[in-house]
Amino acid sequence: MSEAEELRAWLVALRTPGLGPGGLREGLAAHEGCIERVLAQLHRHPSGDEARAWLAQPDEVRLAADLAWLAEPGHRLLRCTEADFPPLLETIPQPPAALFVGGDASLLLHPQVAIVGARGASVAGLAHARAFARELALAGFTVTSGMADGIDGAAHAAALDAGAATVAVVGTGPDRVYPRKHHALARRIAGHGALVSEFPPGTAARADHFPRRNRIIAGLSLGTLVIEAGLQSGSLITARLAAEQGREVFALPGSIHNPLARGCHRLIRDGARLVETAAEVAEALAPAARALGAELTARLAGAGDGPAAPAAPGWQGDPAYERLLQALGHDPASLDELVARTGQRAAELSSMLLMLELEGRVEGLPGNRYQRLAG
Repeated sequence: MSEAEELRAWLVALRTPGLGPGGLREGLAAHEGCIERVLAQLHRHPSGDEARAWLAQPDEVRLAADLAWLAEPGHRLLRCTEADFPPLLETIPQPPAALFVGGDASLLLHPQVAIVGARGASVAGLAHARAFARELALAGFTVTSGMADGIDGAAHAAALDAGAATVAVVGTGPDRVYPRKHHALARRIAGHGALVSEFPPGTAARADHFPRRNRIIAGLSLGTLVIEAGLQSGSLITARLAAEQGREVFALPGSIHNPLARGCHRLIRDGARLVETAAEVAEALAPAARALGAELTARLAGAGDGPAAPAAPGWQGDPAYERLLQALGHDPASLDELVARTGQRAAELSSMLLMLELEGRVEGLPGNRYQRLAG
């Protein structure tokens, strides 16, 4: 089966009514990851009349539209059978079978922090979202959210403004923008981050899509930070899913007179970690980030037995990393000193330093300073 035929087979399977990611994953597990054999099994035993009709005569217009979207530069169908599928998603209940990605799919392997909250956030809440997103981005974490109005949008924009990447997981097809006011933001994210969707192109926004989106936001992230949320907020769903997935949940406290603080206060009462600074979040997630780096190194190194793996997202041989190591010298240096020595932006250096820390070449010290280690 050629790559084009395999891609079409995946699209047929993803659009098969009643199959869902769980059914598709079960079929792949039973047939050693071979999508052709999965489709053959579906033809023999469809999951209902709708599935039978679709498999007998797939909508070629829809499939052509899917293929046209994937043919555009920077677009990809990231499949669970590929070595660079995010390992954190493999451990969540009902993991997706594939993701449509517009932008840099390698960002899904980076240590991520989800920042979520109210759509109708207060001025103070938006300011908090921007400040936390900026500081976490500068600390080397990728900020992930759902591109909704309010806290989500503020977090994405602040990360981009800091010169860092951001990941948006959406509840529509990857070619749709919801809310419509975020068209410009969506273009920025696709150009300097990643737009991610479980739903194929052309899929409109539906209420039941957003809880499904939220499980992916929580699943991609090492921890979820909630900034302003009412008691009925969808952000509480994301936080609950994160807790069920064994991830850290953080919440900002607020005024007892602010109804948008009540959801955060409930989370804190239920065991979420109360935080007041981005440094607290970064410190709490640092061990998980190191563990993720080690897991990715082992996974990509052993990928020769399975599907062909892309190059590991390492730093060896990269002149920028070599210049950074030279700039570090042998004495501790602050991030500001490294910016001055290398001429690179703080956000870029923070990401590089995190990678070097995960590789055991650099040690982070108090006061946002870094020490080069022997090796």
